Amino acid sequence: MKTIAIIPARYESSRLPGKPLKKINNKPMIQHVFERVSDTNNLDGVFIATDDIRIKQAATDFGGQVLMTSSQARSGTDRIAEAADILQLAKNDLIVNIQGDQPLIQAESIEAVIAPFTASNYQGQFEMSTLSFKIIDQQEITNPKDIKLVTDINGMALYFSRATIPYDRNSQQHDFYKHLGVYAYTRGFVDKFNSLPVSRLEDIEKLEQLRVLEHGLPIKVVESKWDSPEVDLPEDIERIENQFSKKWHSAKQ
Repeated sequence: MKTIAIIPARYESSRLPGKPLKKINNKPMIQHVFERVSDTNNLDGVFIATDDIRIKQAATDFGGQVLMTSSQARSGTDRIAEAADILQLAKNDLIVNIQGDQPLIQAESIEAVIAPFTASNYQGQFEMSTLSFKIIDQQEITNPKDIKLVTDINGMALYFSRATIPYDRNSQQHDFYKHLGVYAYTRGFVDKFNSLPVSRLEDIEKLEQLRVLEHGLPIKVVESKWDSPEVDLPEDIERIENQFSKKWHSAKQ
């Protein structure tokens, strides 16, 4: 079984055009993601999947491996499926999908999302895993930009939502968890997912992972020790640069 990391990246973005090439600490954002993913143990390859020649050129300049995919891809998962075809991956090969707008992604988080598939007790009871992170910034609890999730006692996803879940009816003190956009799944599962119609809840919340749950397929959730904030708006870039600065100062002390 191969384990391949694929970073889907598109140039067009309604809120931040050219997002993958935006500079963070003098590097294109996609370069930060590629370099961090490349630090992950036990990967058989790291590829950037894009339909844009500007992203391809930038990636080539910093030594990234690029797969050119169709501009007709409707979603990141469609781009992943096309990349899997180009790489001729087998049905049981594992694909790790890391979004190109997470420049603070940790290699340890990627290793964590892979771990359920390599555990000694894994017997194919799920074909998809993803990450959660305990919310620290209280604003994220109510911000629809941050996707919340709940799991069962075995760490399987029950629901993902832009709303605050679970709703705290009696004002009890409890933790909230947000979803980090990192996935691991078999090539066979990607093909299965793309054969399914868009589901009702997926269309309402605009969350692809709800298609999986609504069709009765399980998702294993692993809690990450590290946050991986996404860059969606111009002001997010300054926030990310500040976090890079804090980590650099901490490393020097």
